[in-house]
Amino acid sequence: MKIGNIDLGRYPVLLAPMEDVTDPAFRLMCKRFGADMVYTEFVSSDALIRAVSKTERKLTISDEERPVAIQIYGNDTATMVEAARIVEQARPDVLDINFGCPVKRVAGKGAGSGMLQNVPKMLEITRAVVDAVRIPVTVKTRLGWDADHKIIVELAEQLQDCGIAALTIHGRTRAQMYTGEADWTLIGEVKNNPRMTIPIIGNGDVTNAVRCKECFDRYGVDAVMIGRASFGRPWIFKEVKHYLATGEELPAPAFDWCMGVLRQEVEDSVNLLDERRGILHVRRHLAASPIFKGIPNFRDTRIAMLRAETKEELYHIFDRVAGTMAAGGTFASQTNA
Repeated sequence: MKIGNIDLGRYPVLLAPMEDVTDPAFRLMCKRFGADMVYTEFVSSDALIRAVSKTERKLTISDEERPVAIQIYGNDTATMVEAARIVEQARPDVLDINFGCPVKRVAGKGAGSGMLQNVPKMLEITRAVVDAVRIPVTVKTRLGWDADHKIIVELAEQLQDCGIAALTIHGRTRAQMYTGEADWTLIGEVKNNPRMTIPIIGNGDVTNAVRCKECFDRYGVDAVMIGRASFGRPWIFKEVKHYLATGEELPAPAFDWCMGVLRQEVEDSVNLLDERRGILHVRRHLAASPIFKGIPNFRDTRIAMLRAETKEELYHIFDRVAGTMAAGGTFASQTNA
């Protein structure tokens, strides 16, 4: 699959753009585990043209993580064009437009998936951004606003006519947010539409290697994007890429090895920010990591882990978890780890 001149090979698997998740450290970790392309966190066009420092920092990318896309969102054409030009100066491989974020603070202002209620404006912004920059422009969106307005088949053609280089479709409506199941049938319908010539990337509920291969085979997509399944499990890309290449599933990784990866996530987050903010930032990954699921009496230890404020405190808990697992024990019901 190619996006512009960027060749991502056969069966590319991409790391989805996620706010407060896909910072430089996590992107690089997922890249090292096999992600074929990574995306930044959401970049507000309004904040970018006002030179808000926190937003400008989101444009920081490294050659090690290439190919990398920077994703922007907004609801004003002129602002999005100016932001796109600023982004281009950061030298990403791809500029992605976010027409999919469902959260109220974005969609409620008409940006993100809010644009699904104003398709003419969506197309105006897309066309203007494509014309404003020389790098490939892609779009990420959803099936439609709600179950009664699943417009993606027609919308995909309209977006393609604006000149985008690829389209990512999350298999839910805005009304669904992240609930229910992703509907890949409409993603497949878009891909199999003879009018569509650009790559179609599918996204939603891909949580393991077998499901990823099924999405390629059943729906014919050109690439699969993985989002929430990477929380606390960046090695999912290694598992998926191995299965796509060999047809065989990797054995489950050892618990100690997984704990080592989580420790590295903590170190990377702290080095990127500082100890307090880094630990706060990485809590989402610790809370969601599948390696702790099913451990008897683990609830209080999980709470203690998520309340830790220093590396020393957090690593003490990690050591206790690893020691208990090695001994084949269970966790006492206590909050003091």
